[in-house]
Amino acid sequence: MPVPTAVLVFSATAEYRHESIEAGAAALAGLARPHGLRALHTEDPADLRPDVLAGCAAVVFLSPTGDVLDAGARAALRAYVTGGGGFLGVHAATCAEYGWPYYGELLGARFDGHPEVQPATVTVEDRDHPATAHLPQTWPWTDEWYNFRAGPAGHGVRVLASIDEDTYNGGTMGAAHPLVWCHERGAGRVFYTALGHRAEAYADQGFRRHLEGALLWCARLDG
Repeated sequence: MPVPTAVLVFSATAEYRHESIEAGAAALAGLARPHGLRALHTEDPADLRPDVLAGCAAVVFLSPTGDVLDAGARAALRAYVTGGGGFLGVHAATCAEYGWPYYGELLGARFDGHPEVQPATVTVEDRDHPATAHLPQTWPWTDEWYNFRAGPAGHGVRVLASIDEDTYNGGTMGAAHPLVWCHERGAGRVFYTALGHRAEAYADQGFRRHLEGALLWCARLDG
């Protein structure tokens, strides 16, 4: 079987569109390249099909919103992850495909609103992961802090970072407010980070290392 050499970055939007998508796609391409991976950025659900996904080390959903996949793309993505593919959801990935129950289970949570962009303190719960190993235990960061309908419980979910609601205004989840987590789905690896609202985040070296670690883990290139 040929070794996958691509990363598919999908960012179609049927609702709100983040201005950071282009910066995020460029950053992911730059992070993938040193590892022998080329990034394929698309907003066409027809590109999520078995022959394309067979060549992908990971699929990244970069802030898609609304119901953007047709039945064929949904089936192909599910088969890809179940069969061992890697899936990385970034920021508004939790704002997509509300009509597809499997997708909610795949990511582990659903978006439920946010306050205004503001600085806060991220608590790194688990630094034994390539996406968080470089971060301090308390990480000052400015972002759009997502609230979720419920935390990503079950399914072997490993919470890597959370937000301290005492350090900003508008949190609704209390002491347990996860932001970054990962788990396995079938034979595949799934990672989600709620960070990445601002375009300038994708030029920040700490955040870029966070994304790179997540991508390499999903693609099983983390050693």
